[in-house]
Amino acid sequence: MKKTAFVFSGQGAQYPGMGKELYECSPAAKAVFDMAEEIRPGTLKQCFEGTKEELSVTINTQPCVFITDLAAAAAVAEKGVRPDFVAGFSLGEIAAVAFAGVLSYEDAFKLVCKRAELMDKAANENPGAMAAVMKITPEKTEEICSRFKKAYPVNYNSPAQTVVAADVNEIDELCSMVKAEKGKAVKLAVSGAFHSPFMDSASEAMAEYLADKELKAPEIPVYANLTAEPYSDDIKKLISMQINHPVRWQKTVENMISQGAERFIEVGVGKTLTGLIKKINADVEAVNIENKEGLDALE
Repeated sequence: MKKTAFVFSGQGAQYPGMGKELYECSPAAKAVFDMAEEIRPGTLKQCFEGTKEELSVTINTQPCVFITDLAAAAAVAEKGVRPDFVAGFSLGEIAAVAFAGVLSYEDAFKLVCKRAELMDKAANENPGAMAAVMKITPEKTEEICSRFKKAYPVNYNSPAQTVVAADVNEIDELCSMVKAEKGKAVKLAVSGAFHSPFMDSASEAMAEYLADKELKAPEIPVYANLTAEPYSDDIKKLISMQINHPVRWQKTVENMISQGAERFIEVGVGKTLTGLIKKINADVEAVNIENKEGLDALE
């Protein structure tokens, strides 16, 4: 049997109608969505009928993407497919943690709602922007960022893609420098400079929120954004610090492959992680499950 990893999508992959087919075709997915609706009324309407603009607001994006990810994982598990490892990209890490039994689905959803609130507040207080940098190495991207007062590599996605965060007044010049170095830079439609010092206040507040929460040891190895290694004892630190530190996605995938992962199933919204995984290692299998067609094709 191939060792399988579930990878959970992050913020930015959202789209109108996400999760609706899963809700209609999978009892397990429906139960997850219904749980979220009870805690946060209006979540189903936002996922299934919300506009692109509505879903792009952080306080809406994070709960909606999280619950679609978790519902997709539940639907895949309902078909008898169980992962040997799990990891999530940014927000997706919280879904991975929940699926691995670190905290209940209800408590994880409440945590995500709080996380969204804290990150939205930090973004409003410390305006920043993000851009995907391609066709140059991560090392060159780091060097370009070092030329600015407030610019940081924040998502190490693949050998040829690094996302950066910067001050709103510096992002355009940074993109121009990338182009001058024969790279390509695309500004992202996000509402803050995530995984950077712009989010320090949100990280600190999340640590306070988690202080009195009871978290269990993972039932499945969970690879952390902060370290690209399986979760250790200090789970609260890993969850709070990933908010203002880089996502080491390439290293995470490489480490899971080194432990025998041959099949990656992206559970949740979109195909972003599937595409990145294929760029990191073209020899592994990578598929996404976000609708009935994907579920039906699953073996």
